[in-house]
Amino acid sequence: MKKLVLMAALIFGAVFFNTMNAQQIADNAIGLRVGGGNGYGAEVSYQKGLSDNNRLELDLGWRNDTYYDSFKLVGLYQWVWNIEGGFNWYLGAGAGIGNYDDNRKDFDRHDGIFALIAGDVGIEYNFDIPLLLSLDFRPEIGFSDYDDHNSFSPDIALGIRYQF
Repeated sequence: MKKLVLMAALIFGAVFFNTMNAQQIADNAIGLRVGGGNGYGAEVSYQKGLSDNNRLELDLGWRNDTYYDSFKLVGLYQWVWNIEGGFNWYLGAGAGIGNYDDNRKDFDRHDGIFALIAGDVGIEYNFDIPLLLSLDFRPEIGFSDYDDHNSFSPDIALGIRYQF
């Protein structure tokens, strides 16, 4: 009987603890992810809530200057956990694809498509107004036919998103 009561108390406690730490993720959020990963700078960022603690994030970055033209699209599946109040932390994994054009005339051209796999870990604050601020670390490993994108690329970025 003691084991049954103890087991019921543990189950009740786990369910109660889970509901206390549940948070609401916005159905949609759009904004900018500002970092320095491989020279892309600011990326347009979109998040789609899938459940109370999971979401999909898509980030599109591009670079268009004298030396290089490039774009990169990354998709990440993220798990979100509440720390306290509006503070959350998240962990994600995903992949991406991009294109790179070298415009320099004096060098061997390294043009083509590249692929990457990525991870993501970060913290965020969900304000009472529809504003979400985040800081994350995203390591990426690129794959391509040329050496410039076959590398490890860490990126730290600040995210500013409008939730709707």
